[in-house]
Amino acid sequence: MQFSPGDVVEISTPEGLAYVQVTHTHVAYPEVVRILPGIYKDRPALAVLSSAKTRSVVMMPLGGALQHGKIEGARIGTAEIPAPDKKFPTFKMPIRGKKGEIVYWWLWEGEGLTYTLEDDPRLQNASQREVPTLQDFLSMLG
Repeated sequence: MQFSPGDVVEISTPEGLAYVQVTHTHVAYPEVVRILPGIYKDRPALAVLSSAKTRSVVMMPLGGALQHGKIEGARIGTAEIPAPDKKFPTFKMPIRGKKGEIVYWWLWEGEGLTYTLEDDPRLQNASQREVPTLQDFLSMLG
């Protein structure tokens, strides 16, 4: 199952219905999704969901997880991506020294990598450049 930017996906969880919106696709990486706030008993209007503030941003192989039955859910429509989420997000990855300490950070914004040090303000809003486990992803929804 393939998604396009703007697609809103409903995910069934034990607590109720959760929602994510695909913001970006990349040929070499899983979909970038913004996790929308709230767990719902009934599906809210698409406009309510798409205008919601982003809780967090992750890379997740959403299409494959749905296709293989690892996540129960479906695309419910396509909506405008809010302005703050249109730009490809910054992802961070720590580079560690021999003792496990962070020596510097790689930053990725959909193209090449750049590096930075601990005092860079971009690190505060950057998501980890990793694909969460299915269990971690589902826990982010609740």
